[in-house]
Amino acid sequence: MSTGWLSSIFTRKARITIDSTDEEIESYCSEIYIREMAFWNAVNTIANAVSKCEFKTYTRGKETKGPEYYLWNIEPNQNQNSSGFIHKLIAELYRNNECLVIEQSGKLLVADSFTRTPYALYPDTFTDVTIGDFTFNKTFTQSDVLYFKLSERNMREVINAMYESYARLITYSMKAYQKSRGTKGIFNYETLPVAGTDERKFFDELITKKFKTFMSSSDAIIPLGRGQSYTDIGSKTYSSESTRDIRAMIDDISDFTAKGFNIPPALLRGDIQGTSDAVDQFLTFCIDPLADMIQEEINRKG
Repeated sequence: MSTGWLSSIFTRKARITIDSTDEEIESYCSEIYIREMAFWNAVNTIANAVSKCEFKTYTRGKETKGPEYYLWNIEPNQNQNSSGFIHKLIAELYRNNECLVIEQSGKLLVADSFTRTPYALYPDTFTDVTIGDFTFNKTFTQSDVLYFKLSERNMREVINAMYESYARLITYSMKAYQKSRGTKGIFNYETLPVAGTDERKFFDELITKKFKTFMSSSDAIIPLGRGQSYTDIGSKTYSSESTRDIRAMIDDISDFTAKGFNIPPALLRGDIQGTSDAVDQFLTFCIDPLADMIQEEINRKG
């Protein structure tokens, strides 16, 4: 089964192919949902903080509010306000560990994809720069663009590698909970009908379809043939502690992500206690270095 629809969740070049049963695919999707929820919660928290910053512009050492100020604080381009622009910049930066911003006709645009060719003694070049449905048929150099790189190692890849074994534990716990809540029973029959007969067709339909509907319905009856009987053996009761254990494991995923991006885990969990200290740490170790990186790149290209 080809799952191209999942590729947009990962990096822009990622694609996976799964040849598995429906149960295995459901397991993969559960893991993806958990890690994506944690990742985008972290990214949105960072983007919200950065978008609250004011970009100050100076001319000969004096603060001014001219066209450059308007671009960064009000409307970078005709399709985005400054908040939407910053959110896209931060999202691309954390998703791909790099981000490219170009200026076109006096407007600032965040690239959706691009190809970077690094050089040691010459300026890097950028080709196949795509924004929306348009791809530029030109080569940009470092002096033409704002190029941001988050770190030397893509932390999202590191975190995803750590997720793999832990997310399977969460999926297993969820499955165990679901199975324990299901109805159990024993179906007895005297003989198995001969293959290819109408009796066998009815028997197969009874096993694969009718019993499934019967088991999932709150009120239902099921017709049984001669020599067939069904005995209900009930279902197990699952302690509420188990659901809290699953929630705690999901919170662990959020904590892993927060630590990977220098966010105090308490902020992503929404804890009230110690919020002031958590915010101070968040600004000092996450937002300030990020803001410095953005500032330095803008100033050196200005």
